[in-house]
Amino acid sequence: MQTSPSASEQPLPPVWWQRLHGALMPDYNRRVTIYWWIVVGLGAAALMRSLAALVADPAGVLLQVFAGLLLAIGAGLFPIRVRGTKQSYTVGEIFIFLVLLVHGTSAAVVVAAMEGFVGSCRTSKRWTSRLFSPASAALAMGLTGGALRWALAQLPGIGPAEAAPLLGALILFSATYFYVNGLLVAGVPRIKRGERFFQFLGLFSDFRWVGLAYAGSACVAALLFAVYRLQGEDVLLVMVPLLAMLLVTLHFYFRQQEAQIALVEANTERAAREAEAAARHLAELQASEQRFHSAFEHAAIGMALIGFDGRILQANPVLARLLGCPEAELAQRCFQELVSTDDRPAFESHLGRTGEREFEPFATELRVAGPGGEPLWLALHCNFFTEPGTTGACLILQAQDISVRRRAEASLTQLAFHDPLTGLPNRRRFIECLEGALTRYKTDRSHPWAVLFVDFDHFKLINDTLGHGAGDQLLVQLGRRIQERLRPGDIVARLGGDEFAILAEQISDERDAVVLAERLLEALRRPFLIDGVQQFASASIGITFSAPGYAAPEDVLRDADAAMYQAKTAGKARYALFEGDRPTAITQRLRLQSELGLAIERDELVLEYQPIFEFGRDAAAPTPIGFEALLRWQHPRDGLLPPSKVVPLAEASGEMTALTDFVLDRACAQIRSWQQQRPGERPLMLSVNLSASDLLDPDLIVRVRRALDAAGMKPQQLTLDLAAATLGAHLDAARATLEGLRRLGVRIAVGDFGAEGAGLTKLSKIPVDTLKIDLGLIGELERGDDGATVVAAIVRLGAELGKEVVAVGVDTRVGMQLLREFGCACAQGYFLAPPLAASEAGPWLGGQRDAAH
Repeated sequence: MQTSPSASEQPLPPVWWQRLHGALMPDYNRRVTIYWWIVVGLGAAALMRSLAALVADPAGVLLQVFAGLLLAIGAGLFPIRVRGTKQSYTVGEIFIFLVLLVHGTSAAVVVAAMEGFVGSCRTSKRWTSRLFSPASAALAMGLTGGALRWALAQLPGIGPAEAAPLLGALILFSATYFYVNGLLVAGVPRIKRGERFFQFLGLFSDFRWVGLAYAGSACVAALLFAVYRLQGEDVLLVMVPLLAMLLVTLHFYFRQQEAQIALVEANTERAAREAEAAARHLAELQASEQRFHSAFEHAAIGMALIGFDGRILQANPVLARLLGCPEAELAQRCFQELVSTDDRPAFESHLGRTGEREFEPFATELRVAGPGGEPLWLALHCNFFTEPGTTGACLILQAQDISVRRRAEASLTQLAFHDPLTGLPNRRRFIECLEGALTRYKTDRSHPWAVLFVDFDHFKLINDTLGHGAGDQLLVQLGRRIQERLRPGDIVARLGGDEFAILAEQISDERDAVVLAERLLEALRRPFLIDGVQQFASASIGITFSAPGYAAPEDVLRDADAAMYQAKTAGKARYALFEGDRPTAITQRLRLQSELGLAIERDELVLEYQPIFEFGRDAAAPTPIGFEALLRWQHPRDGLLPPSKVVPLAEASGEMTALTDFVLDRACAQIRSWQQQRPGERPLMLSVNLSASDLLDPDLIVRVRRALDAAGMKPQQLTLDLAAATLGAHLDAARATLEGLRRLGVRIAVGDFGAEGAGLTKLSKIPVDTLKIDLGLIGELERGDDGATVVAAIVRLGAELGKEVVAVGVDTRVGMQLLREFGCACAQGYFLAPPLAASEAGPWLGGQRDAAH
């Protein structure tokens, strides 16, 4: 178990001298630091003692010492390098030893220390080295110089007899001085590395040439000292400068020799490198040639060497297999003979540039005759080629089979520009063709054209009742039948859904396009066979011409589409010509869509309420039990727009949610207001129509609950009306929403029940409460047609399934009496009461209550 140290055991912060040591001597350990300070301290003491002794000497002596110092420092600027090593030596020790012999140990200590300081400043940037070197020199000179002076004092004089002892003593001194000074200097790294301090052999091995230089310097100094003692100091004034000049000359001579030797060595090395590079280059050329021939023969793509005239000089096996021709037969044949006639001119054009000095490497794709004569797509790359050892050049041709890629690209082009269902050109391809027609007509007015926009009538009914498979079959047959009636050069494209477009060029006048439209309408009147059953289809056709001078293909399609809507408005199964001076239906529709978003803010939306009646068990008059809310748009320019126009606009512009919320909020509040005016009476029912986008909205339940809560209305009073086609198309996706609404208490009604396409197969599984009989069946009932049988069957079916049945569009007394006989519970229609404004419905409701009482 670990415990935290006590306060007394915590490490103390470093004192100032420890911080200073860490900053100035980061790589010195404790032992090295102590050793450094000892040597520096002793050296400084020796230097200070020597300076104090020199102060007492005469000025002439001081001048001579200073001259010796300058000579020692100056000699250090001209080192002589030992050839074959990285070591060099200076002759400054000659003058240090001479000062020692002439003026004693103190003067020599000062000169040695100063020379060591200047030399260390020149060779090292560390302040520790700049202080340690002069200190070690002063300490070594002080120790060994004193011994030498004592030995020389034993000699009676300096003459020929004493020259040998003097020389021996001075050589011994220089060796001792070298050893002591070297030992002190080498001690720092040895102590740092933890090595033995005294290593004479190692010291001699590292600095043997420097030691010999010290011995030589001692000999020269002894000679100068002997001459000085015998001839006087005037001789030194001549010999010392001569010696200095000699040393400088030797310095530059050795440097020149070193430079010449370095130059010779560099030239020799360069020549060797060049010879080696030439041999390597030759070997690489030979290897490259071998690799080329090996790669040429074993390449995975076709390769050939051809002349500038296209003649095949050599071909590899792969190219021979691609072309279905033996290698021997390919030789000496012209490659362009193998190229297809359509691509041959471009290939020969590339080859023709070789004689014009304009040839550039080229890449192209072309067709050649493959094995068996079938066309083969090749990707070619051609470049200059020069074979080593030859003077002539040729061309190297690389060929790769890209037939599979070309077929894939053709398939992708087919997919990109053609409709996958009918195989006809698609909208993108039609736009390109139309752009070409526009361009041609701008430059030459003798090329008029017409565009026919074809939209099939009642296609959605076939798609919804028979299924998408049957719809696809019908589209394929429609496209084929249109193609059969076109002229050569006309283009038909499927734009999307059941919309087709035809570009008719080279028409003499507008009558040609009209004749074509009539021919198409006639062909489409014949029945289509879908799954063995005959089906009928018609089309509405809009036509526009090149005469208006269109700028873009989109403008052409817009006007042709507008003309098609004119044909539909006029009764379908016909054609209409675009008239530029009359507002088009599509323009009006776009304008209304853009204005619908502001209709709520401008308070242009109004609600009308059509009463819903309940039949009694006897012959009594029907009783009003609620209202159906009907949306109207009071447009300031176009007047009152009915729901049949407002709802499609809202669906297209994305405003359906806002409109439905408006109807829910306004109608629920109105019903609650009328209910408060008739306390104690039966709660009024409210029916509100929903669209497909409302049914698929995941927030529909929240929106309905919010409207009910805001009005204070019970959920059981609200019925949400959904068209049978909408409910059948989205039943699976909306089942959870419908069940959630029923759990809330809201009733669900399916409208247009019994209409074409509103099947009965899923009725038992649909979560609804009310069946609203289709308006068309009620009309047949009142006219005495077979609709009476269908209505009676629906009423009985509703009773068996427990569903309430409401008849919509009751406009005659006969219709009301028949519904009562069939047992229909509720009805609404103009015979009973028309849609009423909110201001009219309140008084009307009061009048009904007074009449009942």
